[in-house]
Amino acid sequence: MAAAPVKQRSGPGTPRAQLPPCYYEGYLEKRGPKEKVSRRLWTCLCGNTLFFFNNAKDTHYVDKLDLSGFVSLRDDCSRDRNLEAARLILRMKDGETKLTVANLEARELWKGFLYSVVDLNVPACLTLLPGQLQMLREVVDRERSRRRSRTPTRAPPSPLSVPLLGEIPACFRPVSRTEAEVLLERHPDCGNMVLRPGRDGSSLAVTTRQDLNGSVFRHYRVTQREQGGYVIDVENPIPCSTLHDVIDALVEKTAGTLQPFLLEEPYEENITYVSANDENGEMILHCAPSSPLPKAPALPPKQDRWPTKPPPRSPAPDRRILSVTSPVPSSPTNPMRRLVLSPSPLAHTLNEELKMKLEKRRTSQE
Repeated sequence: MAAAPVKQRSGPGTPRAQLPPCYYEGYLEKRGPKEKVSRRLWTCLCGNTLFFFNNAKDTHYVDKLDLSGFVSLRDDCSRDRNLEAARLILRMKDGETKLTVANLEARELWKGFLYSVVDLNVPACLTLLPGQLQMLREVVDRERSRRRSRTPTRAPPSPLSVPLLGEIPACFRPVSRTEAEVLLERHPDCGNMVLRPGRDGSSLAVTTRQDLNGSVFRHYRVTQREQGGYVIDVENPIPCSTLHDVIDALVEKTAGTLQPFLLEEPYEENITYVSANDENGEMILHCAPSSPLPKAPALPPKQDRWPTKPPPRSPAPDRRILSVTSPVPSSPTNPMRRLVLSPSPLAHTLNEELKMKLEKRRTSQE
């Protein structure tokens, strides 16, 4: 039950050649909402539709599943006789289809291709290799080109172009009636009321969803009045000045049961980039480091070209010891002069004792 990349097997003019481009194919076991047993069929994802064949060589498909009614895709953890097999539950608007693939790796890859053609965006919640992610990006680009070529773009009608740009509520979505129903059913936590273009292209419409033993959808037409403003076309028309008043009126009339649909688009959590491998040239998806880049070392302060003149030194104190006989300036205001010439009390006492001894000695000799 191995899956493989696309290989064209049919020649021109056969039914398979007339199908949309095949993005992925392989054996799956399928059991639809009205089927009691599973069937092992060769499955081809062509455009946004799954085509089922009895075997890989058949040119006429036996069943198909249009993914435009896609609601959700989740893993089925119930056990199977084949322990390596992995299961999926594909929920559509008209019921659930159970798919069984060979192993867990094949299940992740099938989920990646299915999400890519439904959302036109590579899913970030799956565990896939860089080469597989590159395959999904190519599928998204091819499917976008296919849809643009199938439904050429046209300018929006005048009532929905420039005059409404400044007053379109956040719950406005440029989707069809069916796409609005799928959007509300896939994201029930984001609100249950969508403002969208009308089917005739000259009016607007409001699509609502509520649960009553299943999904219950209602569609209300909103037309623009010639004298200005809008009106909700119900049995008793409700005039409104702006589109915001249209949404507020529906919220008020239903006592808050209806709430505008506000879907916050996801953003990337990491910075990624693609570059070629130096050894084999294969394009690889890289994840930029999340840690801050190291700071460059600080440069030393700039030195002056010419050295500055050192500050003048204070003169060293004169450590010479002054004696009594050393010359002293003759200035009377010099404190050193007073210090040397003025006898201290101790010197005076010594002189007196010396005089007394000399006088005693002189007296004793006489």
